Amino acid sequence: MKAVILAGGSGTRLYPVTISINKHFLPIYNKPMIYYPLSLVMLLGIKDVMFIVNPEDLDSFKKLFNDGSQLGMNFHYKIQSKPNGLAEGLILAEDFIKDDNVFYLLGDNVFFGHDLPKVLKEAKEDVEKNGGAYVFGYYVKDPERFGVIEFDEIGNVLSIEEKPKKPKSNYAAVGMYFYDKKAVDYAKSVKPSERGELEITSVNEMYLKDKKLKVKLLGRGFAWFDAGTHDSFLEAGEFVATIEKRTGLMIGCIEEIAYNNGWISKEHLLKLAQPLKKTEYGKYLLSLVKDHERS
Repeated sequence: MKAVILAGGSGTRLYPVTISINKHFLPIYNKPMIYYPLSLVMLLGIKDVMFIVNPEDLDSFKKLFNDGSQLGMNFHYKIQSKPNGLAEGLILAEDFIKDDNVFYLLGDNVFFGHDLPKVLKEAKEDVEKNGGAYVFGYYVKDPERFGVIEFDEIGNVLSIEEKPKKPKSNYAAVGMYFYDKKAVDYAKSVKPSERGELEITSVNEMYLKDKKLKVKLLGRGFAWFDAGTHDSFLEAGEFVATIEKRTGLMIGCIEEIAYNNGWISKEHLLKLAQPLKKTEYGKYLLSLVKDHERS
């Protein structure tokens, strides 16, 4: 399986902050926003990643990540000339995805949960084994802002609707999706919505029509932040800060995950930590090596 992270867009909901900087570089507490979705990809053991980016941000992404080799990964980039909708990212990544399955994520979504890696791994394995699509639902107070999932009394998915004026439930489809190789063809057949965008919900509706859509609800043990608004951006940062201060462990630390996955050596981790040694982030990376040596 490969991963595609949608990291373009104009970030208008965060204006004026994002007039001069891509929102995915903004800090969620102590690390760039884009680290959080990337960390989920890494936790699943996926090494091949494509970032869909704005033309003016390509150099900045390459400066931050280069080709991914410093993490033992393979990074690719594709330019999205203008934000034409979430489904367009699948079309742009066609040559990268080819005949593979894909983990598709939004670059401004932050997730946390003790069993989250387990839940994602089960979804990944289900799509790899059985095909289809796997999406996740989360209870929200303002479902009209999201793609809304409707269920029957025994939990079967009846409909999934993009930003409905009269939502049929309070369950929003969050910004991460597992798709089989049909996803690109489905995305190509999507027609622009009333907003003029290629909606990812339309892709999910096609899987639902084919009886190939599965939904997993993320309950009280999980946190989800669509960090594309000022309030949710602030809430995400405060949440991450609270968890990290109380546990002493970092959320979304990509160097730590690469090290734990065996993708980089102890020596390489020390090399990555060296320029950051005066920061708490750098000190944390150095502590990982010390803790490993003690054990």
